[in-house]
Amino acid sequence: MSTALPVTGSRASQPSLAVKVSRNGRTGPVAANTVLAGTMMSLFGISWDIQWHVDVGPDTFFTLSHLMLYSGSAIAGLASLAMVLIATAAQRAGQSVDRFPGGKPVRVLGGVFRAPLGYLISGTGAALFLLFGLLDLWWHSLYGFDAVLDSPPHIGLLVSISFSMVGSVIVFAAARDTRWGRAGVILSIPVLIVFSPITTKAFGALPLPVDPELVGTILFSTLLLILGTLTIGRRTTALTIAATLGALQLVLWWFSPWAARVYADATGLPLRDNLGDDPPELPSGIPVFMLVAAAAGTALMWLSRRRGWSGRIAPQIMGAGGGAVIGLSFPVQSALFGDSGPTSAELLKMTAAGLVTGVLAGYLAARLAVLLRDHSTASVTSASVTNASVTNASATNASVTKGR
Repeated sequence: MSTALPVTGSRASQPSLAVKVSRNGRTGPVAANTVLAGTMMSLFGISWDIQWHVDVGPDTFFTLSHLMLYSGSAIAGLASLAMVLIATAAQRAGQSVDRFPGGKPVRVLGGVFRAPLGYLISGTGAALFLLFGLLDLWWHSLYGFDAVLDSPPHIGLLVSISFSMVGSVIVFAAARDTRWGRAGVILSIPVLIVFSPITTKAFGALPLPVDPELVGTILFSTLLLILGTLTIGRRTTALTIAATLGALQLVLWWFSPWAARVYADATGLPLRDNLGDDPPELPSGIPVFMLVAAAAGTALMWLSRRRGWSGRIAPQIMGAGGGAVIGLSFPVQSALFGDSGPTSAELLKMTAAGLVTGVLAGYLAARLAVLLRDHSTASVTSASVTNASVTNASATNASVTKGR
């Protein structure tokens, strides 16, 4: 008499489980890359809009740069909403969502929805962007043209975009065990670094001995560089992030003035009379020597491991080196872009500011990296392995049953 080996569940249910897991594995990178594409589109839209204000002047609500900005946020928001609904449906179907793509699921509205953390943050940013967009439309109806960047609706819009960009980083960091997750971290962090000079304008009123906006840029650039390195855990990560940032900076350097001038010609609007050879507004605010800073930070991290220094101080050491290089490079960068050459006192002051700010950035990055690394999605992103294992188990069981 032939007897079958016992298996968990019926054979009919196993392919269904494999299909569900495999579907989640395919959905993860598609949704994550859609959110990244949306944030990238918003970044190009805001860079274009800022350059428009510099080269042409005030604008109205309905412009192509605004359309690009809003479309990017809408794309990121819709992708985030889709993943929240998929996670919620999976939970209601009895599936485990503890390792769902996008980070640890969070209960929303008392458990009505289960939202992966990264998609919750990016989707919240997109929703807030829509609300502040309506406020901006009302603002334009009251005052007409936009003359400044820091109007109340614009501040809300910029904060909302930052939320979506942070959410994108969390989504990819949760899948750091996969190739697409690591690639996404390397792409999404430069997007956030490019946006940081806009965010740091909030520090402009602080009474500091150095330019508070530059200090803010040093803080965010160094923090994000170290955060990506610690999240992925590979020696060349900082260099790869810095190289990607440089490539993005070059593209924006060409795109922003080109788009502003082509659109001005298309709409029949003249450029400002006093335009010179000034560099593009947003791209010129990004640290140009980030690759040098990344090399310094990477070398210090390697040295700390080689000497057996405590892992608790290694990120601060890396931050001190990277921050000092960025701080020293800002006066040099300004001189390269047409300003007067820096004095020795200015170079010393900016280097010291970068050193101190870099230590703080390393401290914060180490703690944020722990949170990101705790949200790995290994059980979901290894869907293909799970699918193969289930199929092989079924085939083995059938063979044993037939043999007996």
